[in-house]
Amino acid sequence: MTAPGRSARFVAWANATLVAGVSPDEAALQIRGDDPPHRVDGLPLGDGQSLTVVLAWLARVSGWSVRLVLPVPGDPIGLPGPGPLAIAALAGGEAAVLSEMDGPSYGLVPNSEAGLVRWTAYAVESQAAAVPAPLPSLAEADRGLAIALREATEQLSRLDVARLPPGGAESLAALRDGRLDGAGLAPGYPPRAYALLVRARRLRVVSSLAFADDGGAITAAEASARRDVLEELERAARHAETAAYNAVFEERTARSG
Repeated sequence: MTAPGRSARFVAWANATLVAGVSPDEAALQIRGDDPPHRVDGLPLGDGQSLTVVLAWLARVSGWSVRLVLPVPGDPIGLPGPGPLAIAALAGGEAAVLSEMDGPSYGLVPNSEAGLVRWTAYAVESQAAAVPAPLPSLAEADRGLAIALREATEQLSRLDVARLPPGGAESLAALRDGRLDGAGLAPGYPPRAYALLVRARRLRVVSSLAFADDGGAITAAEASARRDVLEELERAARHAETAAYNAVFEERTARSG
């Protein structure tokens, strides 16, 4: 996975609308990309709204924050507790969480339909007492990624099971050339967020390639140990990607504090 998911694009360009003066029309075009039209249901604006209308609504009211969550079963990071949002976000592996200061919160989850991408908004104010699984800061995610990479390198070398599947060499060459980095962030993001995002995406590609088979593992124990190492590396890279997309929110929070 290198190209940003729809929720990641939504978070990046919604934040650009909020902090960098990007128009809702331009942000909507960037979020849509090559997709069919997007429509949003479940917000107070009513169902079937366009991205432009939703982004303009967010920009009109001060105090909104937009954050990315990339949860997986066993690691529901950033989700505000059990409920419909958690079910939908875990099924899709992504969500954009909209929170208004001292106001309601919504989780947006995209799904493809025939000729349409439909976002469903799940209200989470009824879960206000639930504490979200904490999202890492840029610095925390950067440290976690460095530690996971070092440990993965050491353990895979010790196990001697780091071999990539057939075709992996070509993918790694494309990775080194930057051809798998995907699109960057939107205007308004700090440079360190860009740098962390590229590292995170590259390591997610590496872990995805390595997951394709058991590498050079001979025994079941070796294969299991290898999978454990790769799962931790993927987890750290996914957390780092989340932190990069949420860097605008982090900086706004630091300034207001």
